[in-house]
Formats: sequence, structure tokens, C-alpha cells
Amino acid sequence: MRNIGVWLDKEKAHVVTLTAQGEDFRTIPSELEFYNLKGRSPGRFKWGGTQNVVHERKYLEREKQQLKAYFKNLANAVEDADALIIFGPADTNAKFRKELDENYKSISARIKGVIKADSMTENQVSAFVRDFFKMND
Repeated sequence: MRNIGVWLDKEKAHVVTLTAQGEDFRTIPSELEFYNLKGRSPGRFKWGGTQNVVHERKYLEREKQQLKAYFKNLANAVEDADALIIFGPADTNAKFRKELDENYKSISARIKGVIKADSMTENQVSAFVRDFFKMND
């Protein structure tokens, strides 16, 4: 039996693998670029002056492509799971679930839960995964 738990956000993912031989913990970085859009207009707003144009669509499209690559790395890391749990803050875990549903149906079928969870230390992540699979076995 190979149970895997994945805690993820946009910065990194912690993958905990539980087998009969023991526990394996590894961290997969996302390599997403974080954009800090800054205006180039003068400090005071002038009516009729030039306005700063931000091409947000370009940044969002780039982030979308980077997320797709990040999720592909995660899917490769969990493809041999017998059971999978995904948890983490924000909505990155739901986006990962959606990506698995659309493009990795064999992995998606093994998902036992998608849970919202706050930021955790590595020890808390490992304990969460162990407790989840103890209660659901």
C-alpha cells in the first residue's frame, strides 16, 4: 500500500509517501514567478495625464503556464499512489485537483480528499498525512 499526501501552495509542495517500509518526505519547489506590478506614473494623480497601463492578462497567462508545469511535476511525483490526499491553504489545492481531473484521470480516481489547511511545518504535514490515513483505513 502506497499512501501519499500532498500539502501545496504556489511556492512549494510537500509530498509525504507512506509505505510498509516507512515514510518519505520531499519538497518540490514550484518555480513560479511572483509578479509585483508597480505603477510608473508620478506620485500625484493628474487628470488628463498619462495613465499606467498594466497588461495583467499577459502576467496571468504566464502564471497559468507555470502552474501547469508545476502540476505536471507533482502529478509525476504521485502517479504511483494507491491513495492520495491533497491539502493546503488558498485555492491551489483545488486547482491541482481540477488539473488531475482533466488531464490525469488515473491519478484523480485515487484521490481520497481535498482539504483546506493552514500553513504547516514539515512535521505537522507528516503527522496530518499519517493521521488521515489511520482514520480512513
